[in-house]
Amino acid sequence: MTSHPAPPPTALAPKRTAADPIQETGTPEEDWQTWPALRSLPVIDPLACLPAPRDRPPRVLVVAAHPDDEVLGFGGTIAVLAAAGARVRLVSVTDGEASHPHSTAPAARNLAAVRTRELRQALGQLGADVQSVALGLPDSGLARHEQGLTSELAGLLADCDLCVAPFSRDLHPDHEAAGRAALAAGTARGVPVWEYPVWAWHWAVPGDRRLPWHRAARIALPPAARARKRAALQCFRSQIEPLGDGPQDEAILPPAELAHFRRDFEVIWR
Repeated sequence: MTSHPAPPPTALAPKRTAADPIQETGTPEEDWQTWPALRSLPVIDPLACLPAPRDRPPRVLVVAAHPDDEVLGFGGTIAVLAAAGARVRLVSVTDGEASHPHSTAPAARNLAAVRTRELRQALGQLGADVQSVALGLPDSGLARHEQGLTSELAGLLADCDLCVAPFSRDLHPDHEAAGRAALAAGTARGVPVWEYPVWAWHWAVPGDRRLPWHRAARIALPPAARARKRAALQCFRSQIEPLGDGPQDEAILPPAELAHFRRDFEVIWR
């Protein structure tokens, strides 16, 4: 997960405005938890939904714009799939190097390596022995590479039964570019695509008409999968803790934000 790049903290920096909803105060998780319709979404069994042949395990391609997106939005389900013997291939489109573009903290000197290591640790907590593919495209610049990304994903989908990707209307440019590329690649390959929201839980509100609730489904997480996901989330220290003492070092995922991803279920758009 990477926020939009913010300007350096100077007196001349423009104020954050509603033009960028991700930078505004988000919707508290309590509002989502007390919205009855969220718990009333149709529940699906991800394994039962996979159109895999009977003679081999199902194969799922999971796309993440940044290391941690896949755990935030789909980590519990990855744990469920892995425990059931599904083959999961993970594509990290960027290395997440631009999460703190103005930080001078030591940890910011090589964030790509830090975030790659955190992802590896998180996948271990999920119990997922996945095939990982890192494309190394520029963090915060995916839209310029969308056509090439579509081709890459289409190739990686050649032997897969399902693609899971960031929500193509998540209001984060990288998430949206990755989501659009996955949708186009899935269409080209004839592979269904599920989208998982990340930032939408922050900027949207219950019943928000900008979200495709008619395509929403809920995946229940058994206690073991939920515990694995919670442990995996704690691996992303560069995102859930400040990198340093300055405003440019703030955590991307403070506790109030992380609360959206500690639920006993996950939501996808089909």
